[in-house]
Amino acid sequence: MTSTSLLDPTAELRPVARQLTPRLERLAGATVGLLDISKPRGREFLDEVESLLAEAGAAVKRYSKPTFTRVAPIALMQQIGAECDAVVEALAD
Repeated sequence: MTSTSLLDPTAELRPVARQLTPRLERLAGATVGLLDISKPRGREFLDEVESLLAEAGAAVKRYSKPTFTRVAPIALMQQIGAECDAVVEALAD
């Protein structure tokens, strides 16, 4: 089994061990959320990702944070979690 280490950029003094969520077995038939964090060029990046996901047979739902300077509101995160099988977050600039 391969071990994977992820670095958390939130400056935690004592990082919490987290288990990775399993990957989707296939995109066809899945609903994928695209979260624009409201940074410049994020929308353009997600437009391209949406095209690729649609070609793979995934349904796409678009979401947007009010500002990139804060975490997404809890209600938005809960909505995405309830409506989507996976999410892609745009960190473009």
